[in-house]
Amino acid sequence: MSSNTKSTWDWEIVPQTTWLGSSASELWSYRHLVAGLVRRDFLLSYQQTVLGPLWMLFQPVMTLVTYVLVFGKLVGISTDGIPPTLFYLTGIVLWNLFNESFLNTSSIFRDNIHIFSKVYFPRMVVPLAQMMSQLIRFFIQLFLLLLITTYYILFTSWQAPGLLQLIIIPLIVVLVACLSLGLGMIVSVLTGKYRDLSYIIGLGIRLLMFLTPVVYPINYVDVKWRWIVQLNPLTSLFELFRLLVLGKGLVTPGQLLYSVAFISIVFVAGLLVFNKQGDKLVDVI
Repeated sequence: MSSNTKSTWDWEIVPQTTWLGSSASELWSYRHLVAGLVRRDFLLSYQQTVLGPLWMLFQPVMTLVTYVLVFGKLVGISTDGIPPTLFYLTGIVLWNLFNESFLNTSSIFRDNIHIFSKVYFPRMVVPLAQMMSQLIRFFIQLFLLLLITTYYILFTSWQAPGLLQLIIIPLIVVLVACLSLGLGMIVSVLTGKYRDLSYIIGLGIRLLMFLTPVVYPINYVDVKWRWIVQLNPLTSLFELFRLLVLGKGLVTPGQLLYSVAFISIVFVAGLLVFNKQGDKLVDVI
C-alpha cells in the first residue's frame, strides 16, 4: 500500500496502553453505546421472568423480611429506637448499591471478552454502563424507602428528621459508587488473570457486609472492638445515611475525611490499573 493510500485512513488504532485512558470527550462520544449497554443489561436481567422489573423491589422486600425476623426477632439486635423496617431497609438499599456494583464490575473482562476482542471502543464504557444500571436500581429502591418512611411519618408517632438533610444523600451515593467502581476495576484485572480469585471475592464480600453497619448500628459494637468496624470506609457513610434519613447515626468529621481519602485513593488506583492493563488482558483471557 502506497504512502498516499495510508494518508486517507479516517481511523488508526495504535497498539498502546496509557495510565490515563480515554479523555472525557472521547467517552462522551460513546454515550449512545453506554445507553445501549444499560438497556441490554435490563433486558437480559428480567427477560423470561414473571415479575420482570418488579424484582428490583421484590428482592429488597424479601431481604427486609428476613432481616426483621432473624436479626430483629430471633437475635434481638437493637435498632437504636428506629422502627426495624426503616432501619434494615436503609442498610439494604445502600448495601445493594455497593454489592451489586462491585460484583458486576469485578467480572467485566470475563463477561465481555467476546466484545473486547472484536470491536474497538474505550474499555471504560462498560464499567460506566454497569454503574449506570446499578444507580437506576438504587434510586428505584430509594423511592421505596421514602414511601415507607412517609407511611411511618403519617400513620405512626415516629418523628422524621428535617427534609433539608436529604440533599446530602447524593454525596453519599457518589462516594459509595466510586468505591465499588474503583475496587471493582482493580479486581476485574486480577480475576482476568487469576480465575481462582473470583471465589475468594464472593466470600470476602459476604464477610465485608458483617463489618459494615447494615444489620446493626455502630453503637451496638463494643467500644473495644469498634475501631475494626470503623476501619471500613463504608461504616461512616452508612451511619451518615441513617442519620440523614432516620435521624440516628454515629459519625464524626474525622471518620468522614478518612472515608473520602480512602475512596479517592482506591478510585484513582482503579482507573490507572484498569486503563493500563485492560488492553493487555484481552490477549491473556
